[in-house]
Amino acid sequence: QVQLEESGGGSVQAGGSLQLSCRVSGWRYSKYCMGWFRQTPGKEREALAAIDADGKISYVDSVKGRFTLSQDDADETLTLRMNALSPDDSGMYYCARDEVKWCTATTLLRYLEVIGQGTQVTVSS
Repeated sequence: QVQLEESGGGSVQAGGSLQLSCRVSGWRYSKYCMGWFRQTPGKEREALAAIDADGKISYVDSVKGRFTLSQDDADETLTLRMNALSPDDSGMYYCARDEVKWCTATTLLRYLEVIGQGTQVTVSS
C-alpha cells in the first residue's frame, strides 16, 4: 500500500527556517510526480513545489528562492527546506504523489493520487 508520512513541522518566528520530510513507502516514488502543497483554513490548497519522474524540480512564484525541494533515493525521502518564512507561510503542509509522471508545481494538484496526513507549520511575527 502506498503511504506518505510527513515530519518536521513546528513553530518558528518570521525569518526563520524549517525543514519538512516526507518518507515514502509502498512503491518506487521516484517514478511519479511528487511534491508539497499547503492548506490554510478557509483557503484553497496551494501547490508549492514538485519534482517529476525525470528529476526536474519546479516551484510556484510565492516560494521560489526561499524553498528548496530535494529527494533522496537511498532513504526514499522527499525534503522541503523552507527559509525566510513569514506568517503567510503558516498552514498544514502535505506531501503528495500524483498519478502521472511528469508535472510542474502548477499542475501538482490536478492529478493527486496519494497525500500524507500533513504537518503543521506556524510562523509568528
